[in-house]
Amino acid sequence: MNQVQVSRAKHHPSLMRRTARRFLAALPGARDILLGAPIWGAMMALSALAALYLRNGAETSHFYSILLLFFLGGLIAWPFALVLGGFFAQGRASETRFAAFFLCLTVCTIAATAFLFALDYRSFYARWHAPAGTLTWFYQFGFTSAGAVYQFIVMGIRLYLPVGFAVLAAASFWLARKMPDQQR
Repeated sequence: MNQVQVSRAKHHPSLMRRTARRFLAALPGARDILLGAPIWGAMMALSALAALYLRNGAETSHFYSILLLFFLGGLIAWPFALVLGGFFAQGRASETRFAAFFLCLTVCTIAATAFLFALDYRSFYARWHAPAGTLTWFYQFGFTSAGAVYQFIVMGIRLYLPVGFAVLAAASFWLARKMPDQQR
């Protein structure tokens, strides 16, 4: 927190309580996570499969690795997207709820998948890096990870199209409708 936020929090403890209550209210149920996460992961893997098939007949030497990466990215992203989307969508109009879930699902799914890609990318290049914990290692770790995320954004995001976009819109619409309407 910056100084202004700390000052406000000291003078407005109710703001902290309201935020905490809002966050707790946004927590999804276990059923939503346990059923939704594998379904979302499967949809992201299906999206990658469809994109690979449309682009080159799914002829790639890393076919199963790509599908697993997109499945795990969706699986990990789902709970975070539900919490963030629910937090921002509470008490809002249906269009705002849709936008909140659309944005949170998009950002969380891409971020989780890019993170997993960066871990895999980093593990490959680790054999040429300096010993762990050294200043050079931190430099290499940071730039290798940043390069991997950039590479995923440039080359990997297109695997979410066209299926992933349609699934994203449908899931956002469903999540927005599932929440109660704004309080008047």
